[in-house]
Amino acid sequence: MIYETARDWLNAKQKRILLFGMSGLGKTHVSNMLRGAGDWFHYSVDYRIGTRYMGEHIVDNFKAEAMRNPFLADLLRTDSIYIASNITFNNLAPLSTYLGKPGNPDKGGLPFLEYMRRQSLHRHAEINALLDTGHFIERAKALYGYDNFICDSGGSICEVVNPEDPEDEVLTALKQNTLMIWIEGSEAHTEELIRRFDRAPKPMYYQPEFLHQVWSEYLSENNVQEEDVDPNHFVRSAYARALAHRQPRYAAMAKHWGIKVTAEQVAQASTAEAFEALIAETLEAR
Repeated sequence: MIYETARDWLNAKQKRILLFGMSGLGKTHVSNMLRGAGDWFHYSVDYRIGTRYMGEHIVDNFKAEAMRNPFLADLLRTDSIYIASNITFNNLAPLSTYLGKPGNPDKGGLPFLEYMRRQSLHRHAEINALLDTGHFIERAKALYGYDNFICDSGGSICEVVNPEDPEDEVLTALKQNTLMIWIEGSEAHTEELIRRFDRAPKPMYYQPEFLHQVWSEYLSENNVQEEDVDPNHFVRSAYARALAHRQPRYAAMAKHWGIKVTAEQVAQASTAEAFEALIAETLEAR
């Protein structure tokens, strides 16, 4: 690792980290806190995906919906209106909306093949955005003068890498540039994440093998055809299984490629100084 000991970390003129783990456990909160301290550059992988790599797809999806309305269609054809995505670090709804959910079109669902096509686009976009981390470290220093750098990765990072492969391209590049830190949730956090998702289900990225399996089992267990699937009901069931699917992958990433802190520890680190001390303590305890 680029910081093998607490001394290495505390004495480093450039502190560069990447946070990974399930959404909702504090990655973006910590990123915003460090950025607010004034000397950290915040690189959001999801934001990069939604702007650089998926931006055109997202806007085209907006336009396709607008073209269903004759009034808006005429304005679009004559370039009389402008449609754009207003994605931000804290509002990734445009990206989530594009990914969509499979199922009944009358309930906002997509055909499963189209859903899988969009999932594939996201996979390639996420890999590219993760590989851009080194470029943004250099850019943050050269352009803005930032020495310290935090990469706020998406919850699906574990779906696009193989933590058991010592030559994994993405993880190798990330480890060369950052200290990778897993924010581990507890059983209580898992239950709360499921409750939160149940209240407001949102699209996510999953490995294709996992998706094909849960989709096939869902159709069979509920005795429904693709066009009759309730999109929200399906993604709720997939999400609960995804938490269990992802946990060992996150653990392997921390074991082979980085370190682990708990969500409770992160929640208690309310300042940049406290967070930096937490990382030092974690390195010292290895």
